[in-house]
Amino acid sequence: MFLLLGKDIFMSAIPRNFEEWKICIEKKCGNPLTLEFAEKRLSIYRDENLPETQRFMKLYGEVHLFSIREWLSKIIKEIKEKKYQK
Repeated sequence: MFLLLGKDIFMSAIPRNFEEWKICIEKKCGNPLTLEFAEKRLSIYRDENLPETQRFMKLYGEVHLFSIREWLSKIIKEIKEKKYQK
């Protein structure tokens, strides 16, 4: 399944890479990728005993969960690096 994002711009319904994921979170879901958001989501997705994380794995699989963890970690790193560069 693909989503139409604009004139002749399509994206998979489930993000396959970091850039698609950012578009999905920020544009489709309307969530700004802030440090607080990323740290909160990462703490949830690192705990495989939480019902939310278990639901995520059941719906999207373990491989996608690992990708989400990597992407959240990347956002956290990018935000922290920008803060220290100022």
